[in-house]
Amino acid sequence: MALSPATKQHVDQVATESLHMLESVATRAAQDIHGEGLGFESLANPNSATSAGAINNINAVNVANLESSQKLVREPAIARVVVLDEDDQETVYYICRATPVLGVPGLLASYKAPVGRLASLPVGEEFVLPSGKRVEVVERTRLRPSWLADGWDSRDSIFEAGEEGPLTIVSLRQLLRETVAPELVEDLLSQILAAEGQSANIVDGIRRGLITKMGLRDQPVLDQYQDEIFRLPLDQRLLILGPPGTGKTTTLIRRLGQKLDPNFLTEDEGRIVAITSQSSGKPHADSWLMFTPTELLKQFLKEAFNREGVPASDMRLKTWHDYRRELGRNVLGILRTTGSGGTFTLKDTAATLSVEASAKPTEWFADFDAWHRAAFLQELQQSAQALVDSKVAGAAAVGQKIATILSRAKSDALPALFVELSAEVSQVQSLVGELKEASDTAIRSALNLAVNRDRSFLADLGKFMDQLRAAQEAETDEPDDADEAEGEDEDPALPKTGVGAAVAAYMRAARAQARALAAKRSVSKTTRNGKIIDWLGGRTLAPEARATAGAQLLVLAAARRFVNPIKRYVDGVPKRYRAFRRERMEAPSWYRSEGFAATDLHPLELDLVVLACLRAAGELLSRPTIARRLDEPYWSALQTVQGLYRHQVLVDEATDFSPIQLACMAALAHPQLRSFFACGDFNQRLTTWGSRSLVDMRWVFPEIEVREVSVAYRQSRQLNELARAIIEVLGGADPHVSLPQHVDSEGQAPALLEGADDTAAVVAWLADRIREVERFLQQLPSTAVFVNSEDEVQPVADALNAALEDSNIRVVACPKGQVMGQDNDVRVFDIQHIKGLEFEAVFFVGIDRLAADQPELFDKYLYVGSTRAATYLGLTCDGGLPPAMAALRPHFAADWLPR
Repeated sequence: MALSPATKQHVDQVATESLHMLESVATRAAQDIHGEGLGFESLANPNSATSAGAINNINAVNVANLESSQKLVREPAIARVVVLDEDDQETVYYICRATPVLGVPGLLASYKAPVGRLASLPVGEEFVLPSGKRVEVVERTRLRPSWLADGWDSRDSIFEAGEEGPLTIVSLRQLLRETVAPELVEDLLSQILAAEGQSANIVDGIRRGLITKMGLRDQPVLDQYQDEIFRLPLDQRLLILGPPGTGKTTTLIRRLGQKLDPNFLTEDEGRIVAITSQSSGKPHADSWLMFTPTELLKQFLKEAFNREGVPASDMRLKTWHDYRRELGRNVLGILRTTGSGGTFTLKDTAATLSVEASAKPTEWFADFDAWHRAAFLQELQQSAQALVDSKVAGAAAVGQKIATILSRAKSDALPALFVELSAEVSQVQSLVGELKEASDTAIRSALNLAVNRDRSFLADLGKFMDQLRAAQEAETDEPDDADEAEGEDEDPALPKTGVGAAVAAYMRAARAQARALAAKRSVSKTTRNGKIIDWLGGRTLAPEARATAGAQLLVLAAARRFVNPIKRYVDGVPKRYRAFRRERMEAPSWYRSEGFAATDLHPLELDLVVLACLRAAGELLSRPTIARRLDEPYWSALQTVQGLYRHQVLVDEATDFSPIQLACMAALAHPQLRSFFACGDFNQRLTTWGSRSLVDMRWVFPEIEVREVSVAYRQSRQLNELARAIIEVLGGADPHVSLPQHVDSEGQAPALLEGADDTAAVVAWLADRIREVERFLQQLPSTAVFVNSEDEVQPVADALNAALEDSNIRVVACPKGQVMGQDNDVRVFDIQHIKGLEFEAVFFVGIDRLAADQPELFDKYLYVGSTRAATYLGLTCDGGLPPAMAALRPHFAADWLPR
């Protein structure tokens, strides 16, 4: 494109100033890297009594400054903005992705700072500076710095000024080499070449970037609407909805990057963050969690975070599949572990749930949540009545006080109940101590008698226990005395193996036998205790002593429920869930009536139990008067859940998660901040249990703010029209998508091959299309082939690799979504791993088979898969287009032609 002399002169001036600023910032940043940073002498009154905290703060500042300088050496600035104030005074700002260096002429600002918003505002937009002065953006240049052998350049810079449309300048450095007007060149050939060079270097409008590597595209400057979203307050519940390629994930990452920097928090946010960080022991920079549906997307998010300067380890970037197992097994005690604890065994294929449960997850949870709260309150009421009815000295008086409190309690207002019960805990503990001492003394007397009669008694008992373990004859799923035994105190002085283990086993069995006698029942012989009692024979308590100890133990079990009711409430959720499931199985409801073991747990059930645990504890922790007392033994059981809290919780591809899963994630947000940020698209839901509408999202947070982004930056016009047609024909929410203004969005119609049930024909067609793409672009861009199952990944990759061998194009298989190969390789994936990715060219193999194999999610796979491609999309069918896609046929061509 040829520019007018005046415009060319101004653009040259912008280029000269910009390149000089890039050089100045990078040079100064490099000097700072090799500088000494702040030292001890920078303190106002340095002396030997200076606190270690102040020294740590200085070290933290030095580390932050070093990291910023390192970023600026690589990328000195990302935008140049000219503003005009009310007095017609122009000011030029250079916006940096990192914290700017000092000592460089000109105004520099971090993109994270309020002034950084100037980089995202279009020409003509007004902005109020932090000083209160109102300015108008009159010129904007978006820079993409690149260090070359002969100095700094900016590639594909976008220049906007006045009423003229934007210009894409391929190279600022090349622009300055062309400052001699072509008409002044004496040689005609040189004139022609100079004019053509200038025309090729300056493009009218915005040139679409080519996707050359697999990953999330870098977008240094967000658009006006994305920018506004990421700057919203920290204590916000926010959902971003939008079609593919609208920058939802990029906005989420940018928000996290800003909110982790205390320099950009408000005064109130900084105060809360400081308090919660001190109480939790977690620095604000580490107090965040982000969830993503797949391991592959997790790896690309890591790369994107690194570009933003945010360390994203596996400790903070999680798939829900992995995190819920960690919670269930190692934190909340829901899943069984080797040798101890847990109630259930997680099985991905457990046949426990009816269709109703997955279709109505929020109703399912509401049913259980109400049931388990009522069941817990009933347990307390029964225990209080047992104390009232007891003939044990002092028990009735304690029980009567507790019963009076419980008579006012409601299952939907348990925090108030726990506060009232805390006033009675000292009397309950005294009663428990007396009863335990009395019963333990009687049982130990019987044990001493048995040992005195047979010195090898404990050794023989230990051998018998070994036999039980060797035969895997563990206790049954539901021990007869499970409730009474819960909370029994083992002697901490006893070793856990050998004689100590034998003594502990004897004490447990004797207690079970005594309780059973007092309760007028028997101990099941199939339980572990039942087998030990049978082996012991008459070497336990005498009948009269057994009856007395049994009565004491029943009262002891009832009293123990009030020593630490918080722990019983939260930790007892899994066992109450098991009882709930057993009860609901008696009539058609959420569960199948047969076909699974009592310990089997489906992953969606684990979500339900996790949420019940988190909400049970969270309801208490949200009360400041309780949260301040966690060091007290009575409330200390809540520390486990409090330790899970994070200042920020973020969710990518939120619609792939069920409302129960999202509610679990939301329950991890610190109650004082409740910072929750999610993004997604209901049309891209690739799970049968995923969230389907805003109703599901508002069940998690009724007050969640929904923001929509609609400008799709990824796709060409042809593929964008196909995506909209897929929604229109196959169903879904209207994406309200638009293409960016001033961008060349022309591409190629998607290509279609039908009647290709022969692998060789499919591979030959794919190979031809891939060669066409490389020929058009003069390079091979990021390219992916999607197949319908893991079994097809390697065979298709091998066949296509052989077909493209003569063109020196390598094809690699990516089993289970793993990233294999190099950026210029063609990659083959199972379609289930495609979420969140983008490529310049994408090919579907066997789309009609996908429609037959995945009827419930076919439309989602088609939509998501087709929107992974930026310009080139190819589909093959074993037969013909699926009937549901017949109306889409006009959008397709047989092959591609050069533009």
